[in-house]
Amino acid sequence: MMAKPPMLLILSLALAACGNAPRYLIDPPAPQMRLTTAARTIMLRDVSLPEYAAASEIALQGEDGAVKNARRALWADLPERSLTLALARQLDAALSATVAAEPWPLAGLPDAEIEVRVEQSLAGADNIFRLQGQYYVRAEEVNAGPASAPFAIAVPMAGTDPQDIAAAQSAALAELATIIARGVGR
Repeated sequence: MMAKPPMLLILSLALAACGNAPRYLIDPPAPQMRLTTAARTIMLRDVSLPEYAAASEIALQGEDGAVKNARRALWADLPERSLTLALARQLDAALSATVAAEPWPLAGLPDAEIEVRVEQSLAGADNIFRLQGQYYVRAEEVNAGPASAPFAIAVPMAGTDPQDIAAAQSAALAELATIIARGVGR
């Protein structure tokens, strides 16, 4: 009679396999514009993502429409944190205002707040990365553009390998920063 392997050994092997998965950064290119805004300071709230996009596994859509995880590929950081910090960095570089992610790290209150709610952030089987949702601007003392606006971004991917998905998501995030900066700046 053959002994069953101990459960602890099986769990250790499974965790070790996950630890070897390559990790990918969300790293959008620097913005190529600088716009003026009436707000001197802007707080970016944590970007809200769908569950599959908030997971540490890189998601993609199969030919059948099902959302699945890329094999053995992870994001280098928590997606919500990574997208929020990258978007804040992009907006800070593109706008005359100082932009920082929440929690607000500066003295006093920000002149404006931006909230981004993502409905879809997904690499499609058609080699298109889609980022769509709505952003909201709250400002009481200054005119910081429209109170809300939808966005729908489609970025072609070189393929559906994790590095292609990461590059396309980074490009989509840079485009989102441009859309928001143009909405709140002049």
